[in-house]
Amino acid sequence: MTSTHTTPKKDVRAPIKRLYSDHAPVQWRVADGLVAYPDALAYMEERAAAIAAGDAPELVWLLEHPPLYTAGTSTNPVDLLTPDRFPVYETGRGGQYTYHGPGQRVAYAMLNLKERGQDVRAFVAGLEQWIIGTLARFHVHGEIRDDRVGVWVERPEKPRQMNGQPTEDKIAAIGVRVRRWVTFHGISINLNPELEHFSGIVPCGIQQHGVTSFEDLGLTTTMPDLDMALRAEFEMVFGPTVSA
Repeated sequence: MTSTHTTPKKDVRAPIKRLYSDHAPVQWRVADGLVAYPDALAYMEERAAAIAAGDAPELVWLLEHPPLYTAGTSTNPVDLLTPDRFPVYETGRGGQYTYHGPGQRVAYAMLNLKERGQDVRAFVAGLEQWIIGTLARFHVHGEIRDDRVGVWVERPEKPRQMNGQPTEDKIAAIGVRVRRWVTFHGISINLNPELEHFSGIVPCGIQQHGVTSFEDLGLTTTMPDLDMALRAEFEMVFGPTVSA
């Protein structure tokens, strides 16, 4: 008998006021070239500590990594299918295995939640809103699910799932850490990465769904265009930015 179970869809509401900060604009930085993951992690740790101490402003850092896998705090080792394919880095963020590489926009958000309501759930909801609003600017309908993290798109052109529901692929990932009420790590959106590189892991521990990208959806968006949309939507959810 075919199951009729459907995955609950979350309700994405208007941005929550308490996510805004009345303090200085968030610094906005875009890295040139590929950034090694250990260097990025070390910088995030240092910057988050400085923000918590009141010695540095908040920062959103946009970058790309060389091909690699990262392991979150909920990782199941069996989900690393080809451990010798790319470097694997342990990280303190939430979640499981994910892939980073060229053509994927990573946005690391170092924000002070003491100035934004001290509500981690609201912060994650804000990240979801940020991604969905960004995708909408390119006529991509992103959705979130109660039982799995990230942002998803339905693929009506693909065969349906065994339960009769449309196939869904993941286009954006979320993984964060909070220390002394300062966030770090953040989000990633697949623009035009090599999707086959995801086959070395079970992304986020989810076997029954795939991954997609702007390119896979037939869009020819550029990274600068994506960055502009990310900045505009970030300001809608979290408040003003200033180039750093």
